[in-house]
Amino acid sequence: MMNLKALAIAAALTLLPAVANASGSVAFERLKEYVSIDTVNPPGNESRGVKFFADILTKAGIPFDSAESAPGRGNIWAKLEGGDKPALVLLHHIDVVPATAEKWLTDPLNPIVKDGALIGRGTLDTKALGIMHLEAFLALAASGVPLERDVLFLATADEEAGGMMGAGWMVAEHPELFTNVGYLLNEGGLGRKGDDHEYFGIEIAQKRPNWIRLTATDTPGHGSMPRPTSAATRIIEALHRIHTQPFETRVTPKVREMFRSLAPHMNPENRAIFADIDSAVQRPGFIEQFHAKNPMMTALLRNTCSITMLEGSQKVNVISPTASAELDCRILPDQDPDEFLQQIRQRVADDSIEIERYLAFPPSESSADTPLFSILEEALKSAYPAASTVPSVSTGFTDSHFFRDLGIVSYGFLPILVPDSDLSGIHGNNEKINIETFENGVDIMTRVVQKVATQ
Repeated sequence: MMNLKALAIAAALTLLPAVANASGSVAFERLKEYVSIDTVNPPGNESRGVKFFADILTKAGIPFDSAESAPGRGNIWAKLEGGDKPALVLLHHIDVVPATAEKWLTDPLNPIVKDGALIGRGTLDTKALGIMHLEAFLALAASGVPLERDVLFLATADEEAGGMMGAGWMVAEHPELFTNVGYLLNEGGLGRKGDDHEYFGIEIAQKRPNWIRLTATDTPGHGSMPRPTSAATRIIEALHRIHTQPFETRVTPKVREMFRSLAPHMNPENRAIFADIDSAVQRPGFIEQFHAKNPMMTALLRNTCSITMLEGSQKVNVISPTASAELDCRILPDQDPDEFLQQIRQRVADDSIEIERYLAFPPSESSADTPLFSILEEALKSAYPAASTVPSVSTGFTDSHFFRDLGIVSYGFLPILVPDSDLSGIHGNNEKINIETFENGVDIMTRVVQKVATQ
């Protein structure tokens, strides 16, 4: 015979589809409103997003706290208290990257519906995830079921600039929130759908940023009298050496596991490659051909540097005494950062150029062998029977590393199926999310949170 607690949980789970369907349009309206709130970083203004969540939580009668790491840089959190089992954190970031409005079909901060999708900056990164977490949190609070663990809703600032004003600040300034946390769900994984594949990646590891600034110094002068060397030419030559000397190809264990898991979903041309990526990377010319077709997967096979920012003279006829460049370098999870910096020095090969590493994170990995990962797999399989689940490694970094440093198992989990053609919208133009897959994501997230919280 089921006890009263089990009956209560079963009843709540039975009602969840009705709750999700009834509130689905509310969730979508909330998403539209959230996307319309300008939290572009820089400068961030995440406190605008904090107010949005505060109003909803207040109406739901759920206590919350908020704090600014700096004026306008808001963070908000709310807790549902349960038993003594390690808590679950639902984390997303409020800030979004800038958008070049003239390159968009619509105003990036005035979301519109077109062809069954919502177009707007932050729809995929990560405001839809924030609304999914919110809806799951509200449904759990409304269900009244007894919880085996605390559940914490957390929305933070500054992820798009490294997270030091957001998640990193929260860990440093409010460590008491994370003393008995076992699990965290965040961005970093999602479903992909193409002509020959349909699968969900759950992020368990990520490459680490090593952002580097190069500064060259040389003799200034008039632009009409070119010198044998200048700060600008030194920077250009150093960048050319970095660009033309790619780093060693190396297959790490989690990347190998990811490729093997993806192999059945690849077309015949790529199936054998993914099944035995170690052999493939040894073939002459392979990595160059693979890079041309699949830069994202290639980035998982070696350290990388993208030249993203350049600065020199402020006037066309002045040879500047200094010139600088910034590089977005990402290193493999097990790469020694000091060894990597030495590889940069070897490529720069110019003692007059100062090399500064101004952002770097420690290794960031979580095991897939946990009850939570199994629950995520089961929830995705139930909603998308034809799709597989793959433990994935991300080329980018997220705020999860702050919590993995604390020993918290952290997964990137966004339960939506995104066409490959829409992935370029993340940090790109015309970012959008399909409305139906968003509604499905709300339902999946609600079920996952309910199950984790009551077990």
